[in-house]
Amino acid sequence: MSSPRRRFVLYYLNQVDGEVEIGELADEVAAWENDTDVDDLTSQQRKRVYVSLYQTHVPKMEDAGIIEYDSDRGVVALADQADDISAYLSREEDGRPWQRYYLGLAAISALFYLAVEFGVAGFAALGEFTAGLLIIVAFAAMAIVHLIDTQRSGGEISTELIDNRRR
Repeated sequence: MSSPRRRFVLYYLNQVDGEVEIGELADEVAAWENDTDVDDLTSQQRKRVYVSLYQTHVPKMEDAGIIEYDSDRGVVALADQADDISAYLSREEDGRPWQRYYLGLAAISALFYLAVEFGVAGFAALGEFTAGLLIIVAFAAMAIVHLIDTQRSGGEISTELIDNRRR
């Protein structure tokens, strides 16, 4: 899924929730890559993406079990395994900034540990072992909450992940 084109294919198929003709898929990818409407695409833009999807991307994604391609009908659809992949690419648009939560917890943990280490009033009774254990428990709790939140919010592929357009 390192290719932005493949990520967009996954994103688009997830949006339509069913089969799509490979020509329509190529038009949507070309419009996205060229930052234009499907109606404004040139035949060269359409053809370049169609050939790339037909010869490279669709076969690779089909071999990986992410999509199903019916060459007789010329239609592409998400495979059942795509849900597994989508879970790794998922993020709600209004998702939580987990990296900031972890950074904040790290900063608070560092201050807490320093307070214990230097015997600040109220923290002096705690030992280093207890402080370390509390910090580990805090990070474990944060990770569990993050995991639960991620599992509940799954489903949509983040447009942030496909925003690396090749021009």
